[in-house]
Amino acid sequence: MSLYEYTYIARQDIQPQQVDAITDQFAKIIADNGGKVAKTESWGLRTLAYRIKKYKKGHYVHLNIDAPHAAIAELERNARLHEDVIRYMTIRVDEFEEGDSVVLRSKDRDNRNREDRAPRAEAPAEGAA
Repeated sequence: MSLYEYTYIARQDIQPQQVDAITDQFAKIIADNGGKVAKTESWGLRTLAYRIKKYKKGHYVHLNIDAPHAAIAELERNARLHEDVIRYMTIRVDEFEEGDSVVLRSKDRDNRNREDRAPRAEAPAEGAA
């Protein structure tokens, strides 16, 4: 079987529980066609680089999939038909990335940098001598 990285973007106006339900549907499609989902990462609601179908944001989800090509073809067919999925991309890889993806690592780094900063000193009031 081949290894794939599959990322999809769901509409911004659906709930995170609905995004999880879509991910479960996609995982079931893969399992029914003889594959397995090795890892699932929800990247959360993020701003799109450009508008897609009048949406400015989307829920990003990334899956690492070990499956035959027929399972990926069925997954992509279902993604095209799903009304809540606005974009998807499948990439064949030689091996999966260990640990968190680059997106999650950069999000953790940004949060850590904000927490490490010292609080700003208040500016002196005008007219104070």
